[in-house]
Amino acid sequence: MSYVLTLVAAREAMTLTQPVIDQVREAVAGTRTPVILSPGEAADIPGLMTDDLSAARAALGGAPVDVLITRERGRRRRLLVADMDSTIVTTETLDELAGFAGLKAEVAAITRRSMEGEVDFCESLRERVALLRGLELSALEAAWRRVALTPGARTLVATMRGWGARTALVSGGFTFFSARVAALCGFDEHRANVLLDDGVRLTGEVAEPILDRDAKLAALRALAHARGLRRAATLAVGDGANDLAMLRAAGLGIAFRATAVVSAEVANRVDHAGLEALLFAQGCPRRDFTE
Repeated sequence: MSYVLTLVAAREAMTLTQPVIDQVREAVAGTRTPVILSPGEAADIPGLMTDDLSAARAALGGAPVDVLITRERGRRRRLLVADMDSTIVTTETLDELAGFAGLKAEVAAITRRSMEGEVDFCESLRERVALLRGLELSALEAAWRRVALTPGARTLVATMRGWGARTALVSGGFTFFSARVAALCGFDEHRANVLLDDGVRLTGEVAEPILDRDAKLAALRALAHARGLRRAATLAVGDGANDLAMLRAAGLGIAFRATAVVSAEVANRVDHAGLEALLFAQGCPRRDFTE
C-alpha cells in the first residue's frame, strides 16, 4: 500500500521552500517527485510505504508546517462531517453567550474540561446551560455578532460540494448558531442541540436527547449510509473529546487546533494552517479551490 505525505505551511509564519520539501522527502524515503499544490504553501510527497509521520515531523524540527498522510487511492472524500465550535468558527459559542450573563470565565472553565474529556459532555452541557437561566433571548443575537468563521471554512465547503461531496455541520452546540453558520458556509445540512426558552428568556434547559459524542458518530455513519458511501470516502474534522469517536471512524479524521487528548489520539492534525489544509490533504491544488 502506498501513501502520500502532505505538507502545509502556515503562510503568515513561513514559506514552504524546496529545500524543506526535499529534506522531509529524504527523511520519509518518498519514492517519487514531490507535487506542488500551492507554491510556498503546500506540497505532496508521494510514494511512501508507511503511514508513520514521526520521521517527517522530526525533519521539520518544530517549523509551523502541518503534516498529513493519506492513501494514494481515493483521496477526494465524498462526505464531510464537521464540528462547529473552535473548528468551523473560531470561538466556543456557548462561552460567548455566557459572557452576556457575566459568566464567561465560569462556563469556559467547564467547556475546557469537557473538551479534554475530563467530564461527561451531556452533564457538563446541562450544567452550563442551567447557568444561563433567565438570560434574555436578545443575548443570542448579540453573541452571534461575535462569531467569526475560521479561515478557509467557506472554501473547504464550497470546494468539496463542487466535486459532489455532501457536507454536514454536526455540533454539540446549538441550532441557533449552527443554522447561521451552515448558511454562511454553504453546508448542505446541520445538526445541533436546541436551547429551550419561554419566548422571552432562556429556561436554563436543553432539549433531550443531547447531541453528544455518540450522536456525532451516528450522524457520520447515517450520512455515509444514506449516500451508499464506504468509510474510506468520509472525512471528519473536530477539536474536542466529543469529536474523537467520529474522527476515529472516518476514512480521514483530522484534528483541527485540537485539545491535548485529541491530538494524542489522532495522527492527522492541523495545528498551524487554516481549513484549506483539509483540501490539500485530499490532493486538491489551490488553483482548483472554489473561493
